[in-house]
Amino acid sequence: MTPNPSAPALDFDSLLSKRAKTMNASAIREILKVTQQPDVISFAGGLPAPELFPLDGVRQAAGAALDKYGPAALQYSTTEGHPPLREWIAARDDIPASNVQIVTGSQQGLDLLGKVLLDEGDLVLVEAPTYLGALQSFQPYLPRYEQLPTDEGGIDVDALEALLTRLEQEGKQAKVLYAIPNFQNPTGRTLNLERRRKLVELTARHGVLLIEDDPYGELRFSGEALPSLYRLGLELHGGVEKNHVIYCSSFSKTLVPGLRDAWVQAATPIIRKLIQAKQGADLHTPTLNQMIITELLPILPAQIEKVKKAYGERAAHMMQRMDDLFPRGALRTTPQGGMFLWVTLPGGIDTTAMLERAVSRQVAYVPGSPFFALGGGQNTMRLSYSSATPEQIDRGIAALAETIREGLD
Repeated sequence: MTPNPSAPALDFDSLLSKRAKTMNASAIREILKVTQQPDVISFAGGLPAPELFPLDGVRQAAGAALDKYGPAALQYSTTEGHPPLREWIAARDDIPASNVQIVTGSQQGLDLLGKVLLDEGDLVLVEAPTYLGALQSFQPYLPRYEQLPTDEGGIDVDALEALLTRLEQEGKQAKVLYAIPNFQNPTGRTLNLERRRKLVELTARHGVLLIEDDPYGELRFSGEALPSLYRLGLELHGGVEKNHVIYCSSFSKTLVPGLRDAWVQAATPIIRKLIQAKQGADLHTPTLNQMIITELLPILPAQIEKVKKAYGERAAHMMQRMDDLFPRGALRTTPQGGMFLWVTLPGGIDTTAMLERAVSRQVAYVPGSPFFALGGGQNTMRLSYSSATPEQIDRGIAALAETIREGLD
């Protein structure tokens, strides 16, 4: 066909859906483009440490899967997921495998949950701050948000109770509460046991679905393990089918992120709709990837211990350097596990505006404001220690401290 320069061009922006127009690029992914420069020390992305990946184990697991299953390892598979993998996951909470749905990364799990649970205008309760990837997943379904205050013990459940009581008095209803109880992204905080119990009881009493996002729960390097919200929900309701808690987790932080294997545990009506939504998204999570993960399960405990040890050492080193070098008035959290810590600077500093100056000193972080559903946090930042060497931590924290002092002058 001969090109016709005078042919009218479509206004593509005007043809986008209302949902598409609400979408925004991930602030973290945009910052990661900057940190690809080899001389920039990045505390920005929540990247698992690549030197800890079980390369030999993955190589052997791939061969074992191909030997065991042959061409079936490369064929289309069921939407629900590889049965042995689902059975292993289900056994951890003594639930039927039919209540486990394999998803392609935990991000897909959040997106599918938004698709099957949220209508335009539904009220979603989130921590302040919360994981911005969850906000990015939920936003196309056009919910309203209410932020829940947090402190070192996690969600302020007394404030939650007051909010739920007020909503009830006004004849309103929250649909979903989204929480990360273990080593929260972005703050690194952990929801304490007393608040866990009250959170589960309050949401059950007020008819609010509770989505527990737990990608970091296995990575505890200090303190004592706490029961999941999902487990507390099972105890409260006496079984899986009445449990109002939906549990999401992943193998990305414990084994390898590139295989994109994660899962959702929920009551049957929710799982049934997730299956249907996933069929429209990608039919199923890659067959071979699920089989590789299943073959890796025997080495998982040792792999978790290796990762926990490394992250614990890196977190301690970063916190010590911050305590040595950061100016007075800069406050940080003390994570007991996971990959992140949170910094609150004196109120006059805008960490988004400061980022360019930090990058000029060859260090990067994530400004805190994108983690707030309703705005705020201009003087906060998230730092990740998971993939940084001690030498990088030394240089990066020193450069960041210098940048902060410049902002205080």
